[in-house]
Amino acid sequence: MQKLLAAGLFMLCFGIGYSQPTFHVGDFGAIGDGHTDDSQAFLKAWKQLCEAGGTGRPTLEIPASTTFLLKPTLFQGPCNSNDLHLQVLGDIIAPNTTSEWNGNRDCWLCFRDVNGLVIEGSGTINGRGFIWWNTDVKLHTYSIRKHNCTRPRAVHFHNCNNLQITGISLVNSPKSHISINQCTGVSISRIQINSPCDSPNTDGIHISSSTNLDIQHSIIKTGDDCIAVNTGSSFINITGVACGPGHGISVGSLGEDRADDRVEEVHVRDCNFSRTQNGARIKTFRGGSGYARKISFEQITLIDSKNPIIIDQHYTNDGKRESSSAVKVSDVTYSGVQGTSAEEQAITLNCSDEIGCFNIKMKKIKISSSVPGKKTHAYCNNAHGTSTLTTPNVPCLLRLDKFTV
Repeated sequence: MQKLLAAGLFMLCFGIGYSQPTFHVGDFGAIGDGHTDDSQAFLKAWKQLCEAGGTGRPTLEIPASTTFLLKPTLFQGPCNSNDLHLQVLGDIIAPNTTSEWNGNRDCWLCFRDVNGLVIEGSGTINGRGFIWWNTDVKLHTYSIRKHNCTRPRAVHFHNCNNLQITGISLVNSPKSHISINQCTGVSISRIQINSPCDSPNTDGIHISSSTNLDIQHSIIKTGDDCIAVNTGSSFINITGVACGPGHGISVGSLGEDRADDRVEEVHVRDCNFSRTQNGARIKTFRGGSGYARKISFEQITLIDSKNPIIIDQHYTNDGKRESSSAVKVSDVTYSGVQGTSAEEQAITLNCSDEIGCFNIKMKKIKISSSVPGKKTHAYCNNAHGTSTLTTPNVPCLLRLDKFTV
């Protein structure tokens, strides 16, 4: 009997020592009626979560069947634990007028210097971007794109390492839905992003200055790039993403304002593009420097997509003269790209006259027209590499086979 009591006491103490502290936003005054500003309650709850220690995973629960209105809010680290859990079961919405943003043009839900954060659940984060889209001119010129950069991103992570995002939905961001900057070791899976096809600059996931990211099994519908990989990023793996509507999965744009931009080791696999403006895209500005290299697009399915494969080293229509410098594009592989193009020009390799693109490899490409009776063709300028079993034929690449299928 004494041994049993001792064993029970040990298990009780063990359980207490390894307990998982759980906080509920309602305990800090959050109302969750969709009208009351719950920002301060969330910040109080975050402070308790961030200060929690111990060996368990501190958890902040946002309960189901509730809607919390938050104004622009900064969730600041570093925290005492490198294993934090944010369980999003209810919905979070942004203010419905721009004046309620208090002049904040950077981000809405901002996370800084938080390591080991896990965000998961079945809830929806709604940026109410329509109040911003309606105040902007919806013209996709270079100057308007720069103007639109003043709109805030919905969820932004800066210097948040070992980040996991799973299961949540994001809709109608003013600008990028998820923005990742200076982060290492990020996993994003089974999320859904949804904004209208004409919503300006609403990237699904925007990545910059980050490394070792895995994005898997997600559905992204936006008015801009489904995923954009920008300067300073490397070792990005994108698998099983359904993109459309949107502007495709893009590396860049790079080299804007003569910047020295660098991206490498980006690998896109088992993704599909449905009625997108672009498919697999690399875009660089004239006059920049740096490189985009070691990039692959494999096992890609196309459904009525414009510009299914495109490299554009002339990405701007601002009327500037051609420059002798350009971001170097090399070691790019397209393999197993199949489906239909909405345009007759299904492959575009529009490389710089001075720099060009090198070691471009195409293998088992078959892109037909989505319009009955139409044929597809390829355009290329100063691109160098090889093709095997590629339809349409790419005239500037060396064919390694004697026929196409």
